[in-house]
Amino acid sequence: MCEPVAVTSDAHRRRASGERSTAETSISVTLDVDGTGATDCVTGLPFFDHMLDQLGRHGGFDLRVAAVGDLAIDAHHTVEDTGILLGGVFADALGDKRGVRRFASIRVPLDEAVVEAVLDLSGRPFLHYEVAPPGERILGDPPFDPQLMEEFWRAFVTSAGITLHLTMVRGRNTHHVVEASVKATARALRDAVRVESSELPSTKGTL
Repeated sequence: MCEPVAVTSDAHRRRASGERSTAETSISVTLDVDGTGATDCVTGLPFFDHMLDQLGRHGGFDLRVAAVGDLAIDAHHTVEDTGILLGGVFADALGDKRGVRRFASIRVPLDEAVVEAVLDLSGRPFLHYEVAPPGERILGDPPFDPQLMEEFWRAFVTSAGITLHLTMVRGRNTHHVVEASVKATARALRDAVRVESSELPSTKGTL
C-alpha cells in the first residue's frame, strides 16, 4: 500500500479523480461527492461492481471506477487497490473538510440482515470490522469472497483518513450482510460529508 497514487482535484467543487498502476492492477477513479448517485463501475468482479454502485448511489456520489487486475491469480489485489485509490480520491475531493458534519452513524437493514456503521472524518485512519457473513463465497462469474470487503474497507479508510466501525447486528444471507454493510457506510458518509457551517469541526484546527 505504499505505491504512489496520482490524484487531481477540482478547486471549485468537491470532485477529484486519480489513477494507480502497479504490476498487479491498473485503476482509475472519478468521484463527485456532491453528485446525484450516478455510477459506472467495472472491475471484472460483477459482485464488487454491484457494491461500488451501491456505495455511489446511496452515498449520493457520482462514482466512476475502471479497474483491470490479475484476476486469474486472485481478486485480492483488484479489491484492495481499488480501496486505496478510492480512499485517496475521496480525501482529495473533501479538501480541508471545512463545514462538514464530520460524525455519522446508522443501522441499515436488508431483509434479515442489519449492519451498523459509525464513522468520523477524523484524519485518523482506523477500521473496526465486526462483520462475519455465514457463507464462504457469493456466487457469480467469478465468485466473490466476502472476506475481501474487509480488505477494501481497510484500504479505503487508510487512504481517506477515516475512522470506521462496521458491526453486523444480525444476518444469515451473505449477500444481504455484505450489501447492508456497504449501504450503511454509504449513508453514513453521505451524512458526514454534509456541509452545515463554514467552520472546521475540530478543536485542533485541522482534520
